[in-house]
Formats: sequence, structure tokens, C-alpha cells
Amino acid sequence: MKAVLAFAFSAALGGCAAAPDPAFRNFQEKTANPSAIIAAEIGFNQLAQQKGQWTAFRETAAKNAVMFVPQPTVAPEWLKGRADPAQSVKWQPHKAFMSCDGKTGATTGVWQKPDGTVGYFTTIWQFVERNARGEGEWKWVLDHGDALTAPRAPKEMIETRVASCKGAAPATLAAPPEGATMKTGYARDQSLSYTYVVQPNGGRTVEVKLWNGQQSETVIFDQVAAQ
Repeated sequence: MKAVLAFAFSAALGGCAAAPDPAFRNFQEKTANPSAIIAAEIGFNQLAQQKGQWTAFRETAAKNAVMFVPQPTVAPEWLKGRADPAQSVKWQPHKAFMSCDGKTGATTGVWQKPDGTVGYFTTIWQFVERNARGEGEWKWVLDHGDALTAPRAPKEMIETRVASCKGAAPATLAAPPEGATMKTGYARDQSLSYTYVVQPNGGRTVEVKLWNGQQSETVIFDQVAAQ
């Protein structure tokens, strides 16, 4: 998963940033619990080991998730009918970040393939409500990463952080670099945002920002060199 295997992002493909729905700018804060997305990430990995790698991807993906192969591709279409490898990649989260409203989160950590290859990943999660009672489930909307020449050191504790609920995080729109594909997504309260930029040569970046009460600061920045 995570890396050269697959990367995904919520939002339709496009060459410009997408502004959040203004109706959600005053979204009332709810209790944010980063352990929820940690559990979702761990469950994602367990499902891959039990039922198969691409099966797990299909069952946990958001409807509009996007994978990079290496250019952006609609995940459900790419995954449809794809056979699982004999052994799945394994992964473990090291950090988790969550929006103030508790509905959007980001995890990042490490993965290992059966052949010994290692790498890192970043996943964006969105809580998808099924009914008016607020019941629902977590779905991934971005799964990004790359291989590493050496494994990252294991973590004794998973680092967590929640966006500040003070003030109002602005929606900052930026034009994509010439020739590049760019997309930005926001939590409904705008306290967490995520942006990917893919160059024509395959080079790409994924950046996650978290509102600290005064400004949105970068908490994750992935950069993959051109192929």
C-alpha cells in the first residue's frame, strides 16, 4: 500500500484547488479523538492481511478517492477486479492529526513489503455519516507514500495532535504550477487541509496543514522525485 503501491486522495481530478463549501465554515466543533483514525489505520492493515491487499483498499476507500499510478487515477475504477497479491504489504502508523470537528484526520507511518522493501505513507481519513443520527464509518480519501532506502525508527508511542478550535482557519486558494495537476481538500471546519501537486514528469508532493489558532502550519510534507 502506501507508496509505490498506491496513493489516494479525495476529490475529483482537476488542475486547480477546490474551495470548501461555505456552508461548513461555521461547522460546530465536536469532540475530536485521534485514536479513531489510528484504529481505522490499524484496522485497514489487519483487513489487508486477512482478506487481501486490494480487497482492503476497495472496502475502505471513499467513493471519490484517487490513486497515483503515478498520475492521479480514480481509485474505485483502478481497483475494480484487481487481484490481490499473494502477500500484502504491512504498515504501522507513527503520527495522527485531526481537525477540530473530529471528522477529518491524517495518519503517517511506515510500510514493509514481503520482499524487504520499506517505505513511508500518509493517509487522509474522512468520517462518512450514514444517517441523521451521525452514525457512519471512516473512509480513506488519500493514501500516499514512497519507498525508503532505510527503514524509519519505530515509535514507542503514536504521536497525536488536534487542530485548534480557536478563531477561523481561512481557505487559501493557490494556482497550480504550470503544467501540474493540483488539488486541495479541507475538513468541514477548515482546520485541516491537504494538497497534492503532481508534475508532468511524475514528481509530486503531498502537504497536510493544521490550524493552530493563528495560522495553518505544515505537519506533513511528502515529496517524491520525478521518475
